Amino acid sequence: MVRLWALLHSDLRAKLCRPKEVDTKGHIRKRAPAGSWEYILDVGLYGAQRCQGCGKRFWVERRPKAVCPACGGGLHETEERRRETKGGFACRKDCQAALTRKLTTLAEHTYVLPSRLSLREFLLKVWLPAIQSGVRETTLGGYRMLVEQHLAPQLGAVQLQNLNASQVNAHYARLLKEGRVHGTGGLSPNTVHHVHAVLHRALRDAVKWGYLLTNVAACADPPRASAQHRELPVWSEEQLHAFLDRVAEQRLYPLWRFLAMTGCRRGEALGLTWRDLDIENGRVAIVRALVPINGRLVETEPKTKRGRRLIALDAETVAVLRQQAARQLAEQQALGDDWIDSGRVFTAENGAQLHPERISALFRRLVVAAALPPIPLHGLRHTYASLALAKGVNAAIVSRRLGHATVAFTLDIYSHVLPQVDAEAAEVIAAFVGR
Repeated sequence: MVRLWALLHSDLRAKLCRPKEVDTKGHIRKRAPAGSWEYILDVGLYGAQRCQGCGKRFWVERRPKAVCPACGGGLHETEERRRETKGGFACRKDCQAALTRKLTTLAEHTYVLPSRLSLREFLLKVWLPAIQSGVRETTLGGYRMLVEQHLAPQLGAVQLQNLNASQVNAHYARLLKEGRVHGTGGLSPNTVHHVHAVLHRALRDAVKWGYLLTNVAACADPPRASAQHRELPVWSEEQLHAFLDRVAEQRLYPLWRFLAMTGCRRGEALGLTWRDLDIENGRVAIVRALVPINGRLVETEPKTKRGRRLIALDAETVAVLRQQAARQLAEQQALGDDWIDSGRVFTAENGAQLHPERISALFRRLVVAAALPPIPLHGLRHTYASLALAKGVNAAIVSRRLGHATVAFTLDIYSHVLPQVDAEAAEVIAAFVGR
């Protein structure tokens, strides 16, 4: 039901929450002999629901109601004329000017119905459910995390239509100074820029769906995202060999070697199935990833076309994977009916798929035990790319094997990791040209 509503939300909002005709009337009046002025504006036909029991009317502004909140009776959809009333004007002239501006927006089809909807309610109850069918589940999870941690707690109580650019700018400054959820300190400019991107898209959709007239995030000034990438943690060739020698006798050695020799992401390796492997020809197809989202494991597709790739395996890694197949078959036969047939290449001892976060935690413990410089599990990917480029492997080949969108992205990420590559290139060119 929620998914169906999300799919139809923007159309529903446009049809039911915009006036069906621009046959409008408005007038002003004085509330009392010594009182303020107010205007009353007929904004046209709007979608509504009428209770068949008590006769109460409910305007359809977000999600249609299932039953009458007052008496629990059934509701039927209808279209009725709606009016906007606003008072508090000190003089007739100001009231008339405000009414004229409203009539202009109606004539230009830019009228926005006043609403007390808060930013928190819009983001969590309207926007996220409405876009969930159009984005990747991992992307939606990232949006939700940024909303719940860095937008809703601080700006959530502000009414959506009252939010302004100065409030947004002040919020970004606060995030830079003290925005960390765990521990103390502020967020990086790149992270705050991600928060801005989410807010900008949400408010852009709010304009498109008729909740706002303008996107105030477009007028805000987010911190400039750093053009320089932080130095990536990598191992040297000797350190990588030392780690692989240390874990060579462990059950998950095939996983560690596969990650080190292919540069695959954690989720890509853990999502690998036996049908993705061509052992005879020494190739593997990367077509899926296993990622944790909101406490559960989800199989996702690569983000880009180049993320789906076929890469070659070295002879020793192929031999290790043959041994892995034999070991897994023996484990399956030993457990019999208790074996969980997940189809994964790398599994727990009962055949169940491995949880990515637990694998990362295990890797950290192994690094400590090996007395090696600490790097995250993703550091094996950086190490692979850095060593490949240092050994003279063509950047286009490295980029394709990593599944990067462009070669330029690969060079931008890794060109600074091993400075000696540039020096070696200079010597090679000098030797070729001559002195």
